[in-house]
Amino acid sequence: MENLQKNVDAKEGQMTKEIESKTAQIPSKVYLCTALAVMAASATLKCMGHKHTALFVGQWVAPFLLFGIYNKIVKTQGHD
Repeated sequence: MENLQKNVDAKEGQMTKEIESKTAQIPSKVYLCTALAVMAASATLKCMGHKHTALFVGQWVAPFLLFGIYNKIVKTQGHD
């Protein structure tokens, strides 16, 4: 059982390193620009009278900004 847990941890660590190496290639500016574009899209939808859709789209801003923060941390601190 213990050996199985070590194997799972090793695979998770390798997969995490691969994901972080790929996402670290994306410029941080992409996440900020995406968040700003989503804000503009939400405002446009609100002005067009699509209240519920505007609220739904507006909620995407925070995750994009969090992705940007994570990306910046990975670039500056590296992975384990």
